[in-house]
Amino acid sequence: MTEPEREPSRGFRWSGLPVVFAALGVLAVVLSLVPARRFHPASHPGAVRIGLVFDVGGRGDKSFNDSAYEGLVRAEKELGVEITYLEPSGSEDREAALRLFASRGYDLVVGVGFIFSSDVDAVARDYPGTSFACIDYAPSAHGMPPNVAALSFHEEEGSYLVGGVAGLLSKTKTVGFVGGMTGPLIRKFEAGYIAGVAAACPSCKVVVGYAGSTPDAYRDPAKGKAIAVSQIGAGVDVVYHASGATGHGVFEAAHDAHIFAIGVDSDQHDEMPDVVVTSMVKRADVALFDTIREVKEKRFHGGFHAFGLREGGIDYVHEGPHASRIDPGVQAAVQKMRDDVVSGRVKVPTE
Repeated sequence: MTEPEREPSRGFRWSGLPVVFAALGVLAVVLSLVPARRFHPASHPGAVRIGLVFDVGGRGDKSFNDSAYEGLVRAEKELGVEITYLEPSGSEDREAALRLFASRGYDLVVGVGFIFSSDVDAVARDYPGTSFACIDYAPSAHGMPPNVAALSFHEEEGSYLVGGVAGLLSKTKTVGFVGGMTGPLIRKFEAGYIAGVAAACPSCKVVVGYAGSTPDAYRDPAKGKAIAVSQIGAGVDVVYHASGATGHGVFEAAHDAHIFAIGVDSDQHDEMPDVVVTSMVKRADVALFDTIREVKEKRFHGGFHAFGLREGGIDYVHEGPHASRIDPGVQAAVQKMRDDVVSGRVKVPTE
């Protein structure tokens, strides 16, 4: 067993935990190794404490995890809550990290990413008096515990808009999509993107590739680059990724080939300014901040909470210098697509 490595601010990355963490004796040892000053009772009487466990890729992915981190830090500044985060290194660490926060009496325990769903369920059932939230929660056949808030997004809606951008910018009439882990979540990105491309450019073709079938597919830039290079060889001149840190490789391939790329989850322009023409923005920060505020105001309620274009939880970068290569004509056409979705005239497919 290894001791947590201290990260900046109030976070920790675990380099290893025993597989048999559920045994009480082992859990006690784990707890004893966590720096006490970060896991003590609230430093201010009555302070609300939030514990968050990052998804694969961790803080610094400049994507989904960083968006959640922004919401966490905003809650600290604006709501006065106390925050702590952990970055598990393996699947066996996720449930242990959630249990760590719950056992220490944190007011809200958050898992970032759908891979936490079953772990959140298990821990929430053992700690019915604790509030839990899971971003991109995927329900199981056993149902969702009442103390879990499932924060879900209409990713297909934002992907529909950047699909419109891709279709209107493409000169070869061939655009690409690179997904991370195969499954229902990323299929929503793919389906929305394909629908948006078709709406803006009926004659355009979409070339699709996935990095893998396990969570490691979100942290494999080399695989992302290889997929994008293959797509570029097939004529792709705009490529959109929904693959976490794997997307860094997609951007490298786009840079080498001098084509456009579209980022995901956060504004990724600064990752490769010469190629990232826009990004589909998934406001995990908004969803998390709203949930923390509910906890602070004692209004927390479990169940599904969906965020789309209408709720401000989904968008795309269309203003400012980071969208400077999207000309007014393209922006106007995509705005019409947005209006159709928000009004309900268009229902974006998820498969």
